[in-house]
Amino acid sequence: MLATAPSVASAQAQAQTQAAPARASLNPAPARRAGEGYGPYPLMVVRGAMLIDGTGAPPMGPVDIVIENDKITDIIQAGWPGLPEREGRPPLNAAHEIDARGMYVMPGFVDAHAHGGSPQKAPDLEYVYKLWLAHGVTTVRGVSLAPHDIAVSEKARSARGEIVAPRIYNYQTIGSGWSRGRIRNPEMAREWVRWGAANGVDGIKFFLRGDETPEVVLAALDEAKKVGMGTVAHIAQPGVAQLNAEQLAAAGLGTITHFYGHFESLLGGRTIQNYPTDYNFYDEQKRFGEAAEIWDEVEPGSPQWYAYLEAQKEAGVVFDPTMTIYAASRDLMKARNAPWHQTYTLPTLADYFQSTRDNHGSYFFDWTTSNEVAWRRFYERFMRLLNDYKKVGGRVTVGSDSGFIWKLYGFGYVEELELLQEAGFHPLEIVRAATMDGAMTLAEPTGKAPTFGIVRPGMSADLVITTENPLANFKTLYGTGHERLSPENRIETVGGVRWTVARGVAYDAPALLADVRAMVERQKAERGEAQGGR
Repeated sequence: MLATAPSVASAQAQAQTQAAPARASLNPAPARRAGEGYGPYPLMVVRGAMLIDGTGAPPMGPVDIVIENDKITDIIQAGWPGLPEREGRPPLNAAHEIDARGMYVMPGFVDAHAHGGSPQKAPDLEYVYKLWLAHGVTTVRGVSLAPHDIAVSEKARSARGEIVAPRIYNYQTIGSGWSRGRIRNPEMAREWVRWGAANGVDGIKFFLRGDETPEVVLAALDEAKKVGMGTVAHIAQPGVAQLNAEQLAAAGLGTITHFYGHFESLLGGRTIQNYPTDYNFYDEQKRFGEAAEIWDEVEPGSPQWYAYLEAQKEAGVVFDPTMTIYAASRDLMKARNAPWHQTYTLPTLADYFQSTRDNHGSYFFDWTTSNEVAWRRFYERFMRLLNDYKKVGGRVTVGSDSGFIWKLYGFGYVEELELLQEAGFHPLEIVRAATMDGAMTLAEPTGKAPTFGIVRPGMSADLVITTENPLANFKTLYGTGHERLSPENRIETVGGVRWTVARGVAYDAPALLADVRAMVERQKAERGEAQGGR
């Protein structure tokens, strides 16, 4: 493709950027303001809800959920379906009550693959946190959330309840945060792991390229197990020929995120995908376009297929598929025109999403029908892999990787729930993946039982409270709601999360979304854009 003058859209984006320069750093969240959330209280009660507890058990209700400070202390049957609830039922004299009659309660969601923005696209962590909480996400595994020093500080501030934010797990790449520079050998990798364990790092995010040679990765995996640190790998194309998903699992890897490495472990007669001779990893359209072309190089349901899944289960590897982040590849128009962008996507983030040759994830240089067809076919087989893994007893979690490729924080997480249903998961299995399974995955490296992820006495008071039944329609979890036709033949918008409770603090989800709308409108005003649109 010949180089040409910048497009009109590109020129406008450049002019806007010049008018409102990108900030130089990622901004930590401000201190929690008066009126932001209710609690924690010595006693709070969620009254009359239908309970989906996160274990896979079917709904039951109505129940009262008793919360003392940041812990669930009791779950009490509040009556019988179809009959009036008992009046004046204990516990009485609660400092705060949430009337959840006719509503559904689930454990707070765990986003197992999260990033917190950047100075270029979303410079304020408050924006990202509120979008997550408004969609019921109460725990995130940052891979990474932010540079090490910021992530450690935000993790501690969140734990103390000083900011409006989910619970944060701080995963970093090898070498992040310390002063000794790049990791050049296995000995330095081990030293960094020990340093990280002593300095607020909960886990390692591997990419298997650059300084992450097989020797370095294997040494870090071994040391991470010794110090109780979690591990997750995005098995990038430059490294998969030396360490694929099966080999990394055997070496003790905790989580495989995205799809990379799975099909490469299943290739018949070769170990490397059938790349065209003009492939260039730095050419993002070529990189992501060719990623799906592996779809017809594996045989679903073959003996090798099931042997691979059984081996991964035996190794205890978790699959964190993040299908949402690549969903634009199979339908670019849908992703680019999602209804929430106009209201909730910052202009700087929308700029970041635009196609360009020098920006990660902006790879739609000339995205064709053939590209989308290949990705649809790839998703069919990847979804079967995930569902088959679940069926043989493997664990699958829910991660979004939002902030790239037209995927917005919170909204992308809900889309992942929908995609898992497309893959064949029952809605209760999806809720379990999003809650209990995510919590188990984060707790396991420490050797301790999870303290969240299930609605049960003794667990952290992390709850998602919805006005609609999410099992009937995950679309009702989107912050923009769900349109349907009423019995009176009128279009109505229903749904959205009503309350998110994070460690005993109840947040009004619509109010969080209003704060996000205000942030977007302020940035539009700074750039001289029309209010309510781009």
